[in-house]
Amino acid sequence: MMRKRKGYPVYPLTKAQKFHFFYQNFCPKKEVLNIGTSLTIGTELDWDVLRRSINKACERSEFMRLRFASDKEGNWYQYVVDPEDRDIEFRDFTGQTMEEASREMEKWTRVPFKRADSPMNRIVMIRTPDGYNGLYLLIDHMTADAQGLSCFFKDVIEIYCNAMYEGVPFPRDMSSYIEQVQRDLAYEAGSRAQERDRKYFQDLIDNTPEPIYNGIRGRGPLEEERKRSGNPNARAAVNVSDSVDSALDIFHLEEEPTRRLMSFCEEYHISLAVLLMMGLRTYFQKMNENDDVSINMAISRRATLKEKKSGGTRIHSFPFRTVIPEDKTFLEGIYEVRDRMNEYFRHASYDPVEYFAYRAKKYPQPGGQTYEPMSLTYQPPGIQGKELTKLGDIQYKTKWYPNGATTQGMYLTVMHRTDDNGLDFNFEHQVKAVGREDLEYLYYYLCKIMFKGAENPGLPIGDIIRLI
Repeated sequence: MMRKRKGYPVYPLTKAQKFHFFYQNFCPKKEVLNIGTSLTIGTELDWDVLRRSINKACERSEFMRLRFASDKEGNWYQYVVDPEDRDIEFRDFTGQTMEEASREMEKWTRVPFKRADSPMNRIVMIRTPDGYNGLYLLIDHMTADAQGLSCFFKDVIEIYCNAMYEGVPFPRDMSSYIEQVQRDLAYEAGSRAQERDRKYFQDLIDNTPEPIYNGIRGRGPLEEERKRSGNPNARAAVNVSDSVDSALDIFHLEEEPTRRLMSFCEEYHISLAVLLMMGLRTYFQKMNENDDVSINMAISRRATLKEKKSGGTRIHSFPFRTVIPEDKTFLEGIYEVRDRMNEYFRHASYDPVEYFAYRAKKYPQPGGQTYEPMSLTYQPPGIQGKELTKLGDIQYKTKWYPNGATTQGMYLTVMHRTDDNGLDFNFEHQVKAVGREDLEYLYYYLCKIMFKGAENPGLPIGDIIRLI
């Protein structure tokens, strides 16, 4: 391993980065790792001050100055370059429609980054047709996840507000990305914590029977697989198509019903992630008449303040399996999901690639079959910090732009809207694997299950399934 690159210390990739690298390698569209997003504010901005604020935020965030390179053997590694004064682009969409502006930003989102020794993000200051102003950010998933992005946006806004308004304090320092990388690498070098986490997940695989696939519209895919393979007991199925072309379909839950779900979570001391997972697993239980449900769950691994403020990509994803019979009450199911999730969070530093390899050894599946029909990520509210309320009632908008490629059949990201605190259900899906009608159906029943369960937590799950 080279010790330095261009005078900067180099570090191996973390397991979270290798996870992304792993699927990008198999994907014909290299933009699969692009994340495009914008944050706009309903007020006039001083573009020079914003430009300086962006540069200051890049200086404070090591992950925004990350570079990648590979050695002669083809092993990739990373390093952080010194801050530089970047010339930030500006794009005025005035006179166009919002759809046209969105389409142009989607085009930007579909341009892959050069990987070797080059910047892994692009920042454009934008004025949108509705009179909002702010910035568009395109970033490579190997350098940041959604929480890393939120953190950077918040830093830019707070630096800007400190420069523009009396009495707004300069934000506290960001944490060091490299320090977190070093901690991850120390964990991966055979620590006792790693041993504990490995044992937890391997025991989970060893001490439970083979999982089973549940389809979004029922048992069809599994029955097809059984016919195709001639194995009437097959339990896995293919949930992707032969094309990675993807679409992003977004469903909006209004503020008032969102508040009802949030107060249920507060009353029973659970996170919204628990309620969402309970809703999804009950939907698959209903559609497949099966109590045994597995769904991939993304965990952001940001328990400490240092992890929260270091940026980078820290997501690990594992199959989350629950077997909850229909005669249990909704609330009993909720607590079972919560307890299992808490266990997962405690052990989530384990390498997901190693997890899947271990499971594949126990249950070999030729031909890319899986037990999980989808993945779930929940994003807790990010942008609204206490500092921002000092600016009065300024409206914010955030928007995600699809990159047009995914290696998964279906991926659901649930996040809070900044303008009205409602929820957005963002379904990224392979166009040939999952249709818009499937998603409308799933979203409709997912909401019905969550509301019926929140209103009647003592009802058995089977009754909820029959009542909706």
